[in-house]
Amino acid sequence: MTADTADQHAHADSETEAPDPRRWIALAVLLLAGFMNLIDVTIVNVGLPSLQRNLGATSSDIEWVVAGYVLAFALGLLPFGRLGDIVGRKSIFLAGVAGFTLFSALCGFAPNIEFLVASRALQGLSAAMMMPQVLAIAQVTFPPHERGVAFSLFGLNAGLASVAGPLVGGLLISANIWGLDWRPIFLVNLPVGLFTIVAGWFLIPNMRGSLNMRIDWLGIPMAAATILLLVFPLVEGRGYGWPLWAFAMMALAVPMAFAFVQWERRQARMGAPQLLPIALMSNRNYLFGTIMTTALFSGMPSFFLVFAVFLQTGFGFTPFQSGYTTTPMPLGILVASYINGRLGSRHLKARVAFGMTATLCGYFWLRTIVLGLGDTVDHWWVAPPLAIIGLGIGMTISALFQLALASVPHRDAGSGAGAIQSFQQVGAALGVAIGGEIFFASLGAGGMGHASFVHALSNSILYQFFAFGTVLLLLAFVRNPPQAAPRGSKPQANREPAAPVVTEL
Repeated sequence: MTADTADQHAHADSETEAPDPRRWIALAVLLLAGFMNLIDVTIVNVGLPSLQRNLGATSSDIEWVVAGYVLAFALGLLPFGRLGDIVGRKSIFLAGVAGFTLFSALCGFAPNIEFLVASRALQGLSAAMMMPQVLAIAQVTFPPHERGVAFSLFGLNAGLASVAGPLVGGLLISANIWGLDWRPIFLVNLPVGLFTIVAGWFLIPNMRGSLNMRIDWLGIPMAAATILLLVFPLVEGRGYGWPLWAFAMMALAVPMAFAFVQWERRQARMGAPQLLPIALMSNRNYLFGTIMTTALFSGMPSFFLVFAVFLQTGFGFTPFQSGYTTTPMPLGILVASYINGRLGSRHLKARVAFGMTATLCGYFWLRTIVLGLGDTVDHWWVAPPLAIIGLGIGMTISALFQLALASVPHRDAGSGAGAIQSFQQVGAALGVAIGGEIFFASLGAGGMGHASFVHALSNSILYQFFAFGTVLLLLAFVRNPPQAAPRGSKPQANREPAAPVVTEL
């Protein structure tokens, strides 16, 4: 019997055995960890202008506060996802939460921008330990007929974090607790992280790893080199006037990516460990779903970054006012999460098509409003298009990941979740770099008046049209997966269940 055949039998057995009685309360702990990670991202976006003033940082520096986190996150997701499969997901999860809590404290007490960027990178690496285990533990803990409800709660959790982040961040900064200015946006993670560690230790069931798996030690630096060659020059190129080395690094990313794929193919032929299983890369839905994920998430963080600068630096909004103004977007995501929970795995392609069409219409409306602005911005003007954008993005995320991951087996749950989240974070880093470049370059060419900020934001939104339009076009190459078994039906041992994923916004 081969290892794959044995794994299929083990998987079939896991589908019929009694589910863990602690699974729902354990899910609450996993949701809390995910909430801490997601709210951290949105809080930081609101605090960037205050942070820049306090530390005397440049625009490139504050881009690295965001991009350094997502870059480290992307680099760590693949190896830590596989490591959880091997040594046990609970232990890697708890280690990730502990690291995230520790480095949040270092971010909060950072004496300068260099220390903050380094701490943010370590925080992102810890999040990469934590998040693939969150998704993998939930996937293997719940029987197939309960997974739709369980993973819809992840979507709801993401929507709540998106709503709470800007508001909590704005309140913490405006309150200036003990004269700490922006620092409480990181320090707030400490009590949440400590509670999650204690609760997770007692409530999350122990899960043995697959000791027959090994780590692809050469694949890790090859994947990391590919990401660094692409993202680093995009973030730093503008600050150095786009020198030749920046374009050379981006060009080298192509042969490095090709070499990584060829190495993984060689590993598969020899039966050796693979960082990214070649079976996933040859899966049609997974391949196109990954490309679409990269495009989708390249358009989201870049907009949050430049819109916060537009409101606070350009039009004098306080951090709380800025967070309050963006609230309609996460509220739209919240509504979409509820709808997705009701729909389950039905009409996936139609939901992606509807979501991306609504998102593009929302950005077109928003850009029209921005181009008509004078010396003031009324948050009621931008609320309707932001709500439509949030609804569209929220409808897309759940359906897109179900399309991409429907055929990922349990044996590769950590790798599948880690890989697609890794590409998600690469997209986020690319979006921050490209969207930030468009915005700051347009702003620098026109001065610092209101008209210049209007011009810069309207130009930056053009990238959102490209990113979300790409998702819509690639949808034609994706197939609808088989429908999941209805609630209460007996699971089929010869069919792999869907492996849904929820991602940070």
